[in-house]
This record gives sequence, structure tokens and C-alpha cells, in this order.
Amino acid sequence: MKQIRTKAIVLSTLKYGDTGLIVHCYTQALGRQSYLLRGVLKSKRGLVKKAYFQPLTQLDLLASQARKSSLNALKEARPFFVYQSIHSDFTKQSLTFFLAEMLSGVLREELPNEPLFLYIEAALQWLDLHENVTNFHLVFLINLTKYLGFYPDDTFIEKPYFHMIDGQFSDKPIQKNGLFGKQLSLFKLILGTNFDAMQTLSLNVSNRRDLLGTIIRYYELHFSGFREPKSLQILKELFDS
Repeated sequence: MKQIRTKAIVLSTLKYGDTGLIVHCYTQALGRQSYLLRGVLKSKRGLVKKAYFQPLTQLDLLASQARKSSLNALKEARPFFVYQSIHSDFTKQSLTFFLAEMLSGVLREELPNEPLFLYIEAALQWLDLHENVTNFHLVFLINLTKYLGFYPDDTFIEKPYFHMIDGQFSDKPIQKNGLFGKQLSLFKLILGTNFDAMQTLSLNVSNRRDLLGTIIRYYELHFSGFREPKSLQILKELFDS
């Protein structure tokens, strides 16, 4: 058994027995990893505290890596970036619950992908430090596809149809899993947009809801077994109000 120190982002937690947690994280060094924290719910001392394991918390971990086990042990855990607003601002908190569910569904590989990790790390820090975040989840999810391998090929972005399965713009209409008209216009609007520029996007409540539905459908078509996040309805209600 070897020990590995790595940055990690918390994806989800599951209670284990009366006092333990199973924590799923996306790590910089190892990709997705799961850790068993025995007794963490009753312990008030030590180097691993339950308060650290809220969704999308950014941690520095020292873990014991067992070759034949899918659950590893944590020796140390501490925040490497302390959020100032994410866990206290209701809008940002709702966004993090939703995005944690999305990430849990698509970050499946136990292999390192440093560009992907660094993108998520930087994006969450941007979210924490900025106020106008109503379009954040849309920009985050579409740009995440660059690192997951299915970002739309925008070589022929001026064409009137988009084939969602092959990620191509085309002159040929497609009846199933295709975009055209207003849906396509909204989809094109967000392509190439970064977080600093997203505040200039002219999206009303209806536009935002439709675009989110399109993006989630795009994910469904590229990930077998993908499940719509349970927190999606809360997010819709938040931005519809």
C-alpha cells in the first residue's frame, strides 16, 4: 500500500454505518476515487473533518492507495481553496449541488486527466469570486465537453442544422436528435463563450431553461446510463422565480 498526496474535488458523500462516510472525489493525480472515512461523523479531532466534504469542496488529500480495493483510506484532508461565498449564497449553493450531480455522472475514469481537473478547479474558483452567475452552469457544462471529448465541431457553425450525436453542423436536416431554428440559435450563442464574457449573453428565463434542456440532452446522448440530476428541478425553480 502506498500513500499519495493529491488535490481533489468532492463529488458526493454517502453515509456508511452510524459514524462513517464514503466520499467520491475527482482527484488531480488519479482521476475519480472513493474513500472510506471511518468514524468521521463522531470525531471532533484529527486530520479529516466531516465539514470538508460538502459538494465541490476543493481539498488537499493524503490517501493510502490499496491495489485491490475500490475504497481507499484518507490520512489527511484540508481545503486548498477556501470558498468565500459558494456555501453561503443560495444561488451558488444550488448551482454546486446541480453541477456536483452532473460531474458525478460523467467523471467515471480512475485515470488522471490534469487539464480536466484544472478546468473544474479554476471554474469553481471563478464562481466563488463573482456575483453575476445566472449563466454559469450553461457555460461550464458546454465548455466541459472540450475535456470530455465531445465539444461541438464549429468548423461549419453557419450551417442551419446540428447533429447532436456526431457533434457536427450540417446542411442536412435530421428528424431525431437534431437542432435547428431557435434551439440552434441559442446553442450557437453559447459556443465559444467563457465565464467573463457570459454576462453579455442576452438570455431570458425561457431561453435559459431551453438551453439547459438542450445541453443535458447532449450529455445524455454521449454518456450511456446518464441520469438527469435530481437537483435539476430545484435549479429550474430558482431561475424561473
